[in-house]
Amino acid sequence: MIHDDAEEGLNTAVYNELRTRLVTGRMSPGHELSTRSIAAELGVSQTPVRDALSRLAAEGAVAIRSKRRIRVPAMTAERFDDLLRCRLLLEPEAAALALPHLEAAHMRALREIDAKLDAAILSGDADAYMQCNHAFHFTLYRAQNRRTLLQLIETLWLQFGPFMRLVYGRVANAPLNDNHQAAIAAIQARDADALRAAIAADIGDGMGLISRTGLVSEDGLAPNA
Repeated sequence: MIHDDAEEGLNTAVYNELRTRLVTGRMSPGHELSTRSIAAELGVSQTPVRDALSRLAAEGAVAIRSKRRIRVPAMTAERFDDLLRCRLLLEPEAAALALPHLEAAHMRALREIDAKLDAAILSGDADAYMQCNHAFHFTLYRAQNRRTLLQLIETLWLQFGPFMRLVYGRVANAPLNDNHQAAIAAIQARDADALRAAIAADIGDGMGLISRTGLVSEDGLAPNA
């Protein structure tokens, strides 16, 4: 039993690490994944890595082509539109559902994260921006207790994270609007409609950056890749 618990804990740790890399864009679209190299980097056997990649494949985050060929999927216009529509359906509602549960500690955390995010925008630090943007949204969403809704949103972030990081990395001078202050103001006012609007605007600005930079094509390839 102890052995089984330890194995399950290791599998979960590897899975969580790979998830974090995906949602913060540390794995780019088209990136080839090697179970051997990941296992060596994390200091584990290939078994928990294969288990984690299988779970991620079921969530649409990676594509298993063969035993040795695993890739982060490219983005297509159709997939982009689908992800955008789903995010706009789920995330503003998750934020509104979280509103009654948000306390002073949540507000402090959101303000601290947003300050770090603003600094990342000013310095052009795409890595820090991705990490802070993810932290802001999920600090908010996790305050509500609907686990299924949260899991659906997490799956969407797994799928678009790699491509968003690619966009931010290539478009150094693109304006990355910060709608988080509007969200914080809506939370202070306990205004669910305003909070929905702020989150929808934030999603629209971030996802719209992909369209404006022309990096989505029908074949899933980024121009000038």
